[in-house]
Amino acid sequence: MKNLVRQFIFVLGVAFLSIQTNPVCAQIGDVEFVIGDALPDAPALSARGNYHIGVQTLNLINKNQIDILNAKEGNEPLYDRPLTVEVWYPSSIDSSLASIIEYEDVLGVAGNPERPLIPFTFKGRAIRDASPIETDDSFPLVVVSHGYVGSRFLMTYLTENLASKGYIVVAIDHTESTFKDAAGFQSTLLNRSKDILFVVNEIADLTSRDKQHSLSGKVDADRTAVIGYSMGGYGALNAAGAGYSDIALNFFKGITGGSTALESRGTLNKSYKKSLDPRIKAVVAFAPWGMERGVWDNEGLKGLKTPVFFIAGSEDDISGYEKGIKAIYEGAINANRYLLTYDNARHNVAPNPPQAATMKDGLHIDEYYRYAEPSWDERRINNINQHFITAFLGIHLKGEEHDAYLNLKEDSNEKTWFGFIPRSSTGLSLLYATVGEK
Repeated sequence: MKNLVRQFIFVLGVAFLSIQTNPVCAQIGDVEFVIGDALPDAPALSARGNYHIGVQTLNLINKNQIDILNAKEGNEPLYDRPLTVEVWYPSSIDSSLASIIEYEDVLGVAGNPERPLIPFTFKGRAIRDASPIETDDSFPLVVVSHGYVGSRFLMTYLTENLASKGYIVVAIDHTESTFKDAAGFQSTLLNRSKDILFVVNEIADLTSRDKQHSLSGKVDADRTAVIGYSMGGYGALNAAGAGYSDIALNFFKGITGGSTALESRGTLNKSYKKSLDPRIKAVVAFAPWGMERGVWDNEGLKGLKTPVFFIAGSEDDISGYEKGIKAIYEGAINANRYLLTYDNARHNVAPNPPQAATMKDGLHIDEYYRYAEPSWDERRINNINQHFITAFLGIHLKGEEHDAYLNLKEDSNEKTWFGFIPRSSTGLSLLYATVGEK
């Protein structure tokens, strides 16, 4: 009997180690599971769509931007700001289960000797530079903005998933805000919403029907959504109408030696409202940063009139919850909005799961906690995000009838939510408010 017990414990230990060392690329039978694949208990709309996926890299230049990192004593030089973006799109080439792509990213943070840059690869399901699907149809545009620091590959579980459902998805590497080139925070404060608006315009222009681009005629920028995580959420909300407060503008002056460059994104600035893009029809804001620091006030949040789907952890210790993300949700009284909350989750409700590379001996624990949640399986979070964002964007960008997936009891523990398998919708809450409601 003792031998049987020892064998059972050994088998469990081997299974545990195999899961821990490679949680995002496991072999089960003849099927390889990679980032973004649906777990057995994934909700209904998390499954990939019917389109095969291509992916390509574009290098964009936003000319004559303020070089805030080199501003001195009232002198603000200009520079041509480079932005690398990754584009996922419906393809005519089969990217089925047998077609695996390797994305290249880095661990560490530029300039931090305790966390040196370490290249690594991870897997997804797309074909590099595949031919776009041959169709006269155009697809809604989704622009994705990472956190500080981050990269355009931080949410491939979502970017691939949406492309498979008939969206053109463009994820930005925000210059001076990525793992590879992290620099002064003032660049992120100034450039986030400006980068987002520039990319919407640039992609619309590059892919217009009169241009010679592989995606010409395929992008319908009149149906655009913006998805932002943390500082990406800070930028996404501003791009959609939530003007920054005087507190935010004064803070920016304080860390830049008196620069007024951020005032163009302030609530009371006359040019701010003119800069807003009416093509942005929906926003998804993961753990948006700033409310606890006074970035927005009630007047600024009133300017947000675009439908918003907020996603947060109840224990977020970066952006804050009650006085942070939930306070933004409550203050945005001129928008129809949702707030999905993961009970006991902290800040990492948006990224891919931790890769095997993050678990190597000797690495700083933050390499793992860049991706992981202490109380949740990140793969589970990914599937739930895929489900709700599919419903939300489907309603606002495609006119799809997904209301039943969002008209739910607030507490997921009371009754299994529609679209979830029995007993699986635990530890979640969903708030909804219409225009005029707090």
